[in-house]
Amino acid sequence: HHDVTCMNESSSPNYYFGDHNLPRDRFLKEQVQLDDGWVTLETMLKFNRLKSLTTDSSVIVAALQKSKTGLLEISEDKTKIRRSSDKPLPELTDEYKDALKHRSVYIKGFPLDTTLDEIQEWLSGKGNMENIQMRRNLQRQFKGSVFICFDTEESSKEFVERSDIKTFKDNEMLVLLKEDYITKKNEERKNYRAETKAKVKHLLFQGLLLEEKTGCLLKFSGELKDVSREDFHALFSGHGKIKWVDFTRGAKEGTLLFDGNAKEAFEKAKEENGGELKIKDGTVTWQVLEGDEEKEELKKIIEAQQESHNRFKGRGGRGRGGGRGRGGRRGRGGRSGREQRDQGKTEFQGKKTKFESDDEDGEGKFDIYY
Repeated sequence: HHDVTCMNESSSPNYYFGDHNLPRDRFLKEQVQLDDGWVTLETMLKFNRLKSLTTDSSVIVAALQKSKTGLLEISEDKTKIRRSSDKPLPELTDEYKDALKHRSVYIKGFPLDTTLDEIQEWLSGKGNMENIQMRRNLQRQFKGSVFICFDTEESSKEFVERSDIKTFKDNEMLVLLKEDYITKKNEERKNYRAETKAKVKHLLFQGLLLEEKTGCLLKFSGELKDVSREDFHALFSGHGKIKWVDFTRGAKEGTLLFDGNAKEAFEKAKEENGGELKIKDGTVTWQVLEGDEEKEELKKIIEAQQESHNRFKGRGGRGRGGGRGRGGRRGRGGRSGREQRDQGKTEFQGKKTKFESDDEDGEGKFDIYY
């Protein structure tokens, strides 16, 4: 039989019934409910790490009799053990969880085939550690990172400053206080969700417009000196609704995005103006876009719309009478910033789709409207 000294910290019954393992061990928690806290040594020998050291319950009894922790007691017939009533599990209060967090360290960089014994050997003599938790994914596969809980917060801070924990088997290790790790991870998740949400929303928005909008673009070029966006709205007033004017004052060309058929709007406006459609008496060439040219121009307009929408959201809206409406026109004097924001939302909000991040360390859900 194996000598009792073979039972190290992570394979002894004291470990299984300890503060760190017992609250997380579903099987053992169920067992301690069955017989006033007693668990048979026969059951304990089903635990793989304990079973790999001995199959003789007398070896376990001898080890516990030599233990100085006083954590476990042995039944009179020496067939069962249980956690001593003098050492109850700590309550999982927020204060206790916070204390554990401040005593813990995160280490990442271990090869995925690393064993707990190898990690323990590497950490031997490097601090007063209470527990090592190998972090695993949903398939119970090792993720290459661990949490280590130390006896005090000072011990954890001293550990992360050590120079002999920078590498493991030539692997560069990331070592952080658990509190710093959580802060870093939350920031990464926040950025990931924001980036993913923006990308997906843009793709959905772009795809919907490309799918639904055809024959809606009217390109123009010519004598456009002193022409503004408002002049285009006035020119097509009553003939077609302009959703977007892609034009910068002083440019020689631009594009109008209509909420409907661009050709119909153009023909109606031209007819009303005697068969030739000018703007501020300047000669203009008009062209309804089709095919690839239409798609490329529409993509450009969609990107401009999205950028404008994001800027508007970033400002949180303007004050009373100060916001700009679509097409660059100023809002009405009696309209509040809240009303303008609500009006702006309707153009970009509709069906709601839920997405989930595939972040390895935490799942987050978020909604996207399109």
